[in-house]
Formats: sequence, C-alpha cells, structure tokens
Amino acid sequence: MFSFDLALVWLDLAGVFFFAVSGSLLAARKQFDIIGSLLLASLVALGGGVIRDIIIGTGIPAAFSNPVYLLPPVLAAGLVYFLFFSVQRFTSLLTLFDAGGLALFCITGTIKALVAGLNPVAAVLLGVTTAVGGGVLRDITANEVPSLFNDRDLYALPAFLGAALTAWLWHSGTFNGASAGLVAAAVFLFRVAAWHYGWRVPLAVRGWYRTGQGTKVKVRQRKKFRRS
Repeated sequence: MFSFDLALVWLDLAGVFFFAVSGSLLAARKQFDIIGSLLLASLVALGGGVIRDIIIGTGIPAAFSNPVYLLPPVLAAGLVYFLFFSVQRFTSLLTLFDAGGLALFCITGTIKALVAGLNPVAAVLLGVTTAVGGGVLRDITANEVPSLFNDRDLYALPAFLGAALTAWLWHSGTFNGASAGLVAAAVFLFRVAAWHYGWRVPLAVRGWYRTGQGTKVKVRQRKKFRRS
C-alpha cells in the first residue's frame, strides 16, 4: 500500500544524499580532511531541512529526531573518499549532484509546508529556502561565493519553478509520484542547462555591465553631468 509520508521521507533522503555528495566533493576540491568532508556534507545536506522544520514549528527537526538522516552524509563522505581520485577531473559532478538535491528539496520543502497548513505563497518561499539554504551554508563555510549570489549562475530560479509547480499540482489535486518526478526532472534540467550554457539574470541595476560592475555606465553618467 502506498504511503505518502513514507514516499516523502524517501524523497527527502534522496535529496539529502545528493546534497551531501556535493558537499564532500567541494571538501575534496578544497583539500579538507575526512572530518571536514563529513561536516561539510552534513551541513549542506541537513541545513535546509533544519531551517524548514524550525520555521514550520513541527518540533525537533527531522535531522535530529530521525537518525536515518545522518546516514546519507556518512555514505557520501565515504564514497568521495574512495572514489574521488578517479573522478576529480569531472568538476561538473558537483553541479550535477547539487542540482539533484535542489530538485528534490524544493518539492519536499513545499509539500511539508503545505501539509503544515501554510498558504501557497509561503509554502513556495519555504520550498525555495529549503532547497537553497544548505548550499548557501556549504559555500560560506568553504569560503566560496554562494551560488545563490553568483551572477554567473542560476540557482534560486529553478527552485522557484519547482516549488511553484509543486504547490499548483498540490492544490489542483494532481500531485503524485509521477508528477513529482516530472517536476524534479524539470528543475534538474533547468539548473544544469543554466550552468552549461551560462544563462544569467539581469544585475541589480539596469544597464550595468557584468565586467567592471557598471564602471562604464558610471563614467558616462559623470561625463553627462559635467557637460550639463
């Protein structure tokens, strides 16, 4: 018999594993030791879920109340420890695993928020927070520019897409395993395609150039002011 709660846990655990691998891969690239790899994997894998559970107020976060959530980070750190030497040339692996975690967490975060009684807008925002929260903690800890704030990387938009689609499917009564899989695939492909083709969003100020952070625009503005 199909159990929705059990399926949600498995989706959550899959997202935890994907994010954990991305954390361990980054730790390996930064030449952290095995303890640092395990801690970074745990931080990125569990951070978003902990933030979600605290905001919802469902009690002790699942990462601390259910020991099974600790297994994926341990498994990820072990796999990277034994296999990274043979895959270290493929730096795209970090992005691929990160995209997998992002795709699953934006779904589970949104669903858990809806089940807790949040309105669709709040549920979407919490789904995005769940998806990007761990990655931000990972990058800051590893002294990297967080993907969320990298103007050369689309990170939040794929999560918004997945969370919005999930909320719409939920309220239309068509959310199930198949539709969840399609949403996850769409988010994953969007994230990977954006990374591969270098898709970008506009900067915070209209007309500014990415190279030089708007220096050319500022120079033109100063010259115009002097002429006037």
